[in-house]
Amino acid sequence: MTEIHPTAIVSTKAKIGNNVKIGAYSIIHDDVEIGDDTIIHSHVVLYDGARIGNRVKIYQGASVANVPQDLKFGNEISYFYVGDDTQIREYVTLHRGTHATGKSSIGKNCLLMAYVHVAHDCTLGDNLILANTVQVAGHVEIEDNVIIGGITGIHQFSKIGAYAMIGSNSKINSDVPPFTLVQGAPARFEGINKIGLRRKGFTTEQINSIKEAYRILYLSGNLFSEAKEKIKNEFGDKEVVQQILTFIEKSNRGIIRK
Repeated sequence: MTEIHPTAIVSTKAKIGNNVKIGAYSIIHDDVEIGDDTIIHSHVVLYDGARIGNRVKIYQGASVANVPQDLKFGNEISYFYVGDDTQIREYVTLHRGTHATGKSSIGKNCLLMAYVHVAHDCTLGDNLILANTVQVAGHVEIEDNVIIGGITGIHQFSKIGAYAMIGSNSKINSDVPPFTLVQGAPARFEGINKIGLRRKGFTTEQINSIKEAYRILYLSGNLFSEAKEKIKNEFGDKEVVQQILTFIEKSNRGIIRK
């Protein structure tokens, strides 16, 4: 049974699923869709274009699908998608897309801690943890199973590969390859996310292949182009290494350095 607090303002045009709870003083605009079993706590605002999945929890003061902080934005129709089982903690701000892509999105089973900001035209994957006050600029892409420490800033158009871990107080101004551990301002390669990979079920063989690929890339003294070719020749048959090489090839900003 859906429960709406009497002080909440909920548009009759909004599409609200089953067993949804909407707390005191929350505002739900017209073009909003909310999935089943979702909980909206007090003082939350869901703007036009909010698309909320099932079993999502949104805590007090958060706002979803507000207009972008982009001077080129022309009030075009766009969206912000939130995947199933994601938690959005206090005072998180999530901005919808612009004409460039028409949307921003966060995947399933993510945790966005207090005061996180995700800007326009971002694509965030599944199983992410963004700690308090992480600031994600426009057009950022973050793959699955990434953990980002608090008070980290991510430059626009940056990419972060799967299973990467970023230490707190970092500044990301280049692309972060998958499976890595990075930290600093600007962020630098500190090694591979070995503990995280073990927790996620990666085998010793897979972890050793990842470690060796990054040893060649960062520590061999080879030119970058030579290192990539050597990795391809020696480990190119390994799926995890193919993932690294694919990420490097699609990088536009260049990857972080040692």
